[in-house]
Amino acid sequence: MAAWLRRREARPVYDPAFGDTALAAGREDMLLGRWEGARDLLARIPGEWDRRAHRIRLLADAAAGRRTVDLWQASEPRNPDAAVLRAETEVMRMFAAARTGESVGLERLERTARFCHRAAGLAPADPYPWVSLLALGRLYPGGHSEMSAWWQEIVARDPYHREGHHQALRYLSARWHGSYGAALNFAWDVTCSAPEGSPLAALALVARAEQYPHRVRTEGKAALGLAHHWSDERACADLRNALDRWIAYRVPRAQDVADLNYLAHGLVKAGMTDRAGVVFRLLDNRATTVPWSYTGDPEQLFIRWRDEAAAG
Repeated sequence: MAAWLRRREARPVYDPAFGDTALAAGREDMLLGRWEGARDLLARIPGEWDRRAHRIRLLADAAAGRRTVDLWQASEPRNPDAAVLRAETEVMRMFAAARTGESVGLERLERTARFCHRAAGLAPADPYPWVSLLALGRLYPGGHSEMSAWWQEIVARDPYHREGHHQALRYLSARWHGSYGAALNFAWDVTCSAPEGSPLAALALVARAEQYPHRVRTEGKAALGLAHHWSDERACADLRNALDRWIAYRVPRAQDVADLNYLAHGLVKAGMTDRAGVVFRLLDNRATTVPWSYTGDPEQLFIRWRDEAAAG
């Protein structure tokens, strides 16, 4: 019997590093005030934009509440990796301030943008400083006039940059500066052009998952069409497309655990539990809180559908 079936009664594993043990160690170093581990970690993956993006995001998340990356950049002011990580950390600090209701005025936003532009100058081949700017653009009242230019900088360096596309999707969502239709149209365009095996085939599922709680908050659970959010014809076509264009040709990527959870969630919500088994097997009991938390207790829902898929 497969190992994942034997562990059906086990609690899901929540690992933000998604199995990247070196990244987990680097995050711990950041929390303890040691930046040398992050320096060595980022120096080992030049040009590996997918893994690099995952590591930068997780390291910045750990650094946002500390001064570790600030000390690194002060010690090595010309180090491009220090500049890129500092820029993303400053963006995360802005979002953390906004969540607490703290004023995030134009002056603070422009200061953060300067960190991103400086990082772009020190690391000209790296798409990530432009990803950081794309994320920061969400906090500008009414959006930012340079979003299109920043987007072009990303795709010029990596046309299928996973994190860049996800940040663009958030910007275009109804929660920020777009609409549900704008986000879905963007996602559909991406899934049509992305190569087979790309996790961007799941982007429309992310758009649909993110829209659900927004509609519940703004329109209520009885909103028109919400009962068929995952089961309408187009939603099912998007799910089949992800299976056929991504899973059938999949090469493992750094953030697959997150994308596989979106796919598994969409499949079971659409009543396609018979096709979710292969996705749960790939997950091997590795869960993420989002998107399961959008419709209930995330751990209970993951366990329920994991076990139903295994029994099917």
